[in-house]
Amino acid sequence: MRYDFNTIEKKWQDYWAKNQTFKAENNSEKPKYYVLDMFPYPSGAGLHVGHPLGYIASDIYARYKRHKGFNVLHPQGYDSFGLPAEQYAIQTGQHPAITTKENIATYRRQLDQIGFSFDWSREVRTSDPKYYKWTQWVFIQLFESWFNYDTTKAEAISELVKVFASEGNANVNAACDDDVEAFTAEAWNGLSLEEQQDILLQYRLTYLAETEVNWCPALGTVLANDEIVNGVSERGGHPVIRKKMTQWSMRISAYAERLLQGLDTIDWTDSLKESQRNWIGKSVGASVTFNVNNHDTVIDVFTTRPDTIFGVSFMTLAPEHDLVSKITTPEQKPEVEAYIQATAKRSERDRMADVKTITGAFTGAYAEHPFTKEPIPIWIGDYVLAGYGTGAVMSVPCGDQRDYDFAKHFGIEIPNIFDGVDISEEAFADKDKTIIANSDFINGMNYKKATKRVIYELEQLGQGEGKTNYRLRDAVFSRQRYWGEPFPVYYVNGLPQMIDTEHLPIELPEVEKYLPTETGEPPLGNATVWAWCTETNSVVENEKINHTSVFPLELNTMPGWAGSSQYFNRYMDPNNEDAIFSKEAIDYWQQVDLYIGGSEHATGHLLYSRFWQKFMFDKGYVNHDEYAKKLINQGMILGTSAFVYRVEGENKFLSKGLIGDLEVQPIHADVSFVNSSDELDIEAFKNWRPEFKDAEFILEDGVYKVGRDVEKMSKSKYNVVNPDNICERYGADSLRLYEMFLGPLEQYKPWNTAGITGVHGFLKKLWKLYFDDNGLKVTDAEPTKDSLKTLHKTIKKVEEDIENFSFNTSVSTFMIAVNELTAQKCTSKDILEPLLVLISPYAPHVAEELWDALGNEGSISTASFPEFDESHLVESTKNYPISFNGKMRFTLELPLDMSKDDIEAAVLDFDKTKDQLQGRTPKKVIVVPGKIVNIVG
Repeated sequence: MRYDFNTIEKKWQDYWAKNQTFKAENNSEKPKYYVLDMFPYPSGAGLHVGHPLGYIASDIYARYKRHKGFNVLHPQGYDSFGLPAEQYAIQTGQHPAITTKENIATYRRQLDQIGFSFDWSREVRTSDPKYYKWTQWVFIQLFESWFNYDTTKAEAISELVKVFASEGNANVNAACDDDVEAFTAEAWNGLSLEEQQDILLQYRLTYLAETEVNWCPALGTVLANDEIVNGVSERGGHPVIRKKMTQWSMRISAYAERLLQGLDTIDWTDSLKESQRNWIGKSVGASVTFNVNNHDTVIDVFTTRPDTIFGVSFMTLAPEHDLVSKITTPEQKPEVEAYIQATAKRSERDRMADVKTITGAFTGAYAEHPFTKEPIPIWIGDYVLAGYGTGAVMSVPCGDQRDYDFAKHFGIEIPNIFDGVDISEEAFADKDKTIIANSDFINGMNYKKATKRVIYELEQLGQGEGKTNYRLRDAVFSRQRYWGEPFPVYYVNGLPQMIDTEHLPIELPEVEKYLPTETGEPPLGNATVWAWCTETNSVVENEKINHTSVFPLELNTMPGWAGSSQYFNRYMDPNNEDAIFSKEAIDYWQQVDLYIGGSEHATGHLLYSRFWQKFMFDKGYVNHDEYAKKLINQGMILGTSAFVYRVEGENKFLSKGLIGDLEVQPIHADVSFVNSSDELDIEAFKNWRPEFKDAEFILEDGVYKVGRDVEKMSKSKYNVVNPDNICERYGADSLRLYEMFLGPLEQYKPWNTAGITGVHGFLKKLWKLYFDDNGLKVTDAEPTKDSLKTLHKTIKKVEEDIENFSFNTSVSTFMIAVNELTAQKCTSKDILEPLLVLISPYAPHVAEELWDALGNEGSISTASFPEFDESHLVESTKNYPISFNGKMRFTLELPLDMSKDDIEAAVLDFDKTKDQLQGRTPKKVIVVPGKIVNIVG
């Protein structure tokens, strides 16, 4: 009976679906275990073989935990809002919902084909109104909350209103806007309702504010930093500029310290934790206020080195700083405006990364040094960012490399205030140097003493104080897109009002086109039925807007990370229509026990979702302020790209071996046109793209050889391998085993389709342990000692590997075990049945089929994991090498507890010994118990 993997895999996938084999219950006597994957965005291209890597690992662990007696929650869903579907809609006119539905169908088919043990009864889609109803609900909870620094948690805005009404805001220690003015209770109570709402917006955890954003004119939307690569949009490669817009923002900065401290309580990868620590960017130092000469204004800066204040020889503002337009002199205005315009074309990441290019412009204005009262020139430079700190720095060229380079480039004074420090590009002040500033109160002090004294003196002047600062900025939460969660917000006299939660969801309206309006409004500005009636509590036609009972709705939509910031909790109770989840569900599942996903989400999803979880904890909706105990970042499967080489300026291609010193342009070729010998199918390549139709190919030895390189697997590099083809040719079990066999989970590794034949051959060999040409050959025979040893060392190794996420070494262990059992001619059910349970998490289809063939009822997924028995690994005998005059002639197995005399007697009495001696009496018999026997003749 042959191994018909296609039939077997289809059979068991249908069985799992029909019987809902992997459906988890919210109440069980078993201990719970929650395994989570970062859910995919369903693109039109479907999965390639790199995508399932993390899913296979999590599936192995989920299946293993079921074998170990756990009630396992292993859900899956789709992050189905996003820019790609919208861009496709713009190009084709097809509604993004249609595209998304088709893409999800493809993903679901591919995921099922690979045999994942997902609980599909809990599937969520972020674009489903039943799901985003709860995203809108969380937004409202954030709007109705503020952050109290005294209690270090979010509290109801209604309680803050009571404080304002009774004592004003003088004693309120809140996360709020920088420009909040002090007021008394009497002043508060004298304000109109609209004036009070305007003030409360400065305290809410989600709020409207004018913010510097990454604006992509070609896409007509704001982009997050992680959506920009080398100054252009990741999607489409369009230019991105910095622009001020009124946007919804999330006050994540209020949680900076808790986000930082929380990293010490979770088992996440060190590199990911470090990424978040750097992004949060905690710094301890001082806030310093500089008066601006001839202006009724000040510049606030944050510095970690207040002791260097006497080394300040200029100030640098970010080009976007609010004060630039106010303080720039008429003479400098043309230069400054030109510089600002040029800077707007560079992303923040580019500006941070570019340490070599020195640019700037002098504003013509001067600030006053707090202590010396000397004038300090005020410059602008793009190495200072508006979104970090205060957008201004006190520049100390003797203590900072960038300040030094800037000062040297523009000929600005470089005073030396540190003892023994050579002011050069290589040598800068460190914290151990002595201050030699022209000031009695810090002269001769070291860093620590000088820092304390400077802060004290600044406080006496009213021009500074000690401060802890964070690099983390509030997160912009608006996108000028159609295909995203609508805000549950309407506007009365320009002030945002929340729609009552009982009327959620507010569903996306139909629009005629998905581009911004001609007047620059977001795509929702094209909707004709997009107004809120407060009498009927429903969305009505725009023409009914009267600003008394019908009001305009928000035209922006939420960003992609909105839907992924609570999905892990919604999975616990996804079909609940009355609450985001029940208390019973959250009490049972508690937290995610294992989360597997990419490190590229470190400062996006993984930071924002932690913020939302902490907020939900503050409000009492969840019982842990960190949602995932353990997180593993899987590596990446790389593709092997193929290149053809075009001669510069000609439509001629040289085979790789003919290039030599010639100037050629490497061009990606679709890997499907290349065979295992790196030979190009020239006709297929010519027919691929019109510009290659008449190309000339210069061959070597009658063939065209392509070049090869290992790169990220990507459609744009034409090196994608479709898992459908692999499953059809080798089976899903082969794909699963091969992806694990490639190397450690966390590492990057290249894909090589030819390599899968090895694991496929292993599965055929496994099958032959159970079946031969006559059918099933497993018997009830007593297992041999060798077979028991093979089984139990495999149990021990596989369990250790899975617990340590060393899945690649488990595959090797299976291969060794099958080889040994084959050599032992093992047919014992007592060995071969538990072996299937060990292999089942990795190759579930073949394991199910063989389990069924052995007469078992139901799915192998319910079987208990085999217990390791150490006694089977304890050696009771020794296979002694028997030598004659130092040459080994044969072996003899003897008990390990025999004495030297007994060993000698047994060896001499052995027939093969007698044959060797042929009646002679040996001169000497050397016995080393447990090692050797040497007969000297």
